[in-house]
Parts: sequence; C-alpha cells; structure tokens
Amino acid sequence: MCGIAGWVDFRGSVRTQAATAEAMGETLSCRGPDASGSFFSDCAALVHRRLAVVDPAGGTQPMVRSSAGNTFAVTYNGELYNAPELRSELETRGWHFQTHSDTEVLLLAYIQWGPDCLERLNGIFAFAIWNEAERTLFLARDRLGVKPLFYADLGDGFLFGSEPKALLAHPRVRPVVDAEGLAEIFALGPARTPGHGVYKQLREVKAGWCLTVSPNGVSHRRYWQLESRPHEDDFPATVARVRELLADAVQRQLVADVPVCTLLSGGLDSSAITAFAAQAFAREGKGPLNTYSVDYAG
Repeated sequence: MCGIAGWVDFRGSVRTQAATAEAMGETLSCRGPDASGSFFSDCAALVHRRLAVVDPAGGTQPMVRSSAGNTFAVTYNGELYNAPELRSELETRGWHFQTHSDTEVLLLAYIQWGPDCLERLNGIFAFAIWNEAERTLFLARDRLGVKPLFYADLGDGFLFGSEPKALLAHPRVRPVVDAEGLAEIFALGPARTPGHGVYKQLREVKAGWCLTVSPNGVSHRRYWQLESRPHEDDFPATVARVRELLADAVQRQLVADVPVCTLLSGGLDSSAITAFAAQAFAREGKGPLNTYSVDYAG
C-alpha cells in the first residue's frame, strides 16, 4: 500500500505552505516507507508516501506529465491489473512511456480519456489528478472501495488523504466528533455508513464514485455499481467460470518487481489463492512460492 494526501486552495496560497503538506505526508509514513515526494502549484499540493512494488526506480510520485502545453500531476495508491493492456492501447494512440510503472499508465489514461478512463481500469485504487490548465482536481476510488480515500470540503479549500490523520495534520481540520460521529462509533461500529467519517468535517469517497473539485465547487459522480442479474449457467459451467475468474485474478496480482509471498491463515481462501499462485510460479519457472503463517506461542 501507499499513502496519498493533498489539498486545493483556489486563492492561490498553497505553494507557500510546504511545511503543512510535508506534515500531512509524514502521518502516512507507515503506509509508504520506501520513498516520499511532493508536487506544488499555486493552487494545489499533492504528497505521496510510497511502498515500491512495480518499477522501484521509475515509479516515483507524485508523477508529473505535460501534454499540449498543460501540466498534469497524480498521486496514486493502488495497482492496475490490466496495466499491460492499457499500455499497449495508449501506445497505439501515440503515447510514449518513460517508465514501466502502472502510475504512468494511469496518468496517461486520464490525459487521453479524462474521467471516462475509470471505465477501463481493472484494479484497486485511490488517486487524485491535478489539471493545471483547467484548475481541477479529479479524485476516484475503486469499485469495491479496497483503497481508502477521505476528504474535507472547506468551501474555499479541499483536503484529501488516505487516512483521517493526514487531514487532521492540516490546521483547518479539527478533531471534533459530533452526534453523527458518535453514532458511527457506538451505534454502527465496527461497520460505518458509506461516505461518512467519524470526525465532523471528514467524509469518505464512496466505493465506485469519483469527485471533481473546481473553482465552481465539488461535483460527485457514481461511475459503477453492482448489478443484480439472473444466473443462467448450470453447475459445471459455474464451477469452470469461477475457477477461471479466480485464476485470472491471482495471476494478475502476482506482477511485481519485488519478492512475492502469501500469508496462510489456515482457511480455504488463502489456500486456494496460494495454490493458484504456486501454479503460476511453476508455469513461469520462478521457483517455489514462499508462504508464511502467524502463530502465538503459548
């Protein structure tokens, strides 16, 4: 995992507050111990804490690219499982890549297709992209909400982060818990109402939603939702389809430039995933798959 954070202030006062941005990023150091970075314009600041998995040398963030005289910057937490396919499609459209990271694939996909790029992404993600020319910040969260993304709309400013503590590091966000927050803790906990935070000013980008922040305000859009459809396959076809989907999901998630292992909990889920992963390793000649288990002595 990685950690992302930042804010937008259309009064143009962000560039002078680098210390605040660094403080927000520092709260996320446990999410990204390998590297840190920041991007500043007059109106926007993006910060990133990185846990390097793919292209450790080239995937530094925030990543900045220019196109048609415009500047785009992204801070991203996640992994795109169809990055190779997207990369090939973008190359046919004339894009040239400088790295092997999925971060660059994501950023160029947004430059090419705008918010509609979400329809093409297969993965888990939370990201923010700043468009300098249009002065807009685009944020999105994956379909099932695997990656967290919190925000605070302050009217003349907008803050976001992977965890509430990143926003609380900003002087304009106070750790105030109101009646709604207490209900989230004591009435619903450990569950939470989608989109709600515990602290008064904090909200969470809902799974399958995206936000656009501009001088005109904040707009919200749902780009995906689960659909209920009749199941028409017989039992053998269902077994084959589920196996195919699981094998494909495991295969795609083995892409890494660092060692890969699995954690065995003793249950069916981790055992099945490990079996598919071990088969993939064997096909690719990668040698045995290392596995780990956790026990408590005594």
